Amino acid sequence: MKSGDHINKPWGWEEILELNDHYCIKHLFIDSGHRLSKQYHERKTETLMLVQGEAELTLGASATEQVVVMELSRLFPIPPRTVHRLKARGDHGALILEMSTLELDDVVRVEDDYGRSDT
Repeated sequence: MKSGDHINKPWGWEEILELNDHYCIKHLFIDSGHRLSKQYHERKTETLMLVQGEAELTLGASATEQVVVMELSRLFPIPPRTVHRLKARGDHGALILEMSTLELDDVVRVEDDYGRSDT
């Protein structure tokens, strides 16, 4: 992956805005009615921010799971080993800014609507 890459996903798409020796910044666009896999990262740290549209962020595993309706421009830090999932709400999808450390392949899927188990 490199800066400028646009990758289609079953839930929408992601675009690498910046990838350098220190961090990665992406746009994630989640189509209306879709969600990403429920996942966590062993080493990767992320910060998520809703840029446009409506989205919810599910945090935690079964017993401790909480759903947060994301507010525009609010930062949501996701430390390693935090189970999380993004979902678009409303009719127009959601644009998320993801800022992360460099472990881009560090994805452990707990549940996936599209039958994926790899990254």
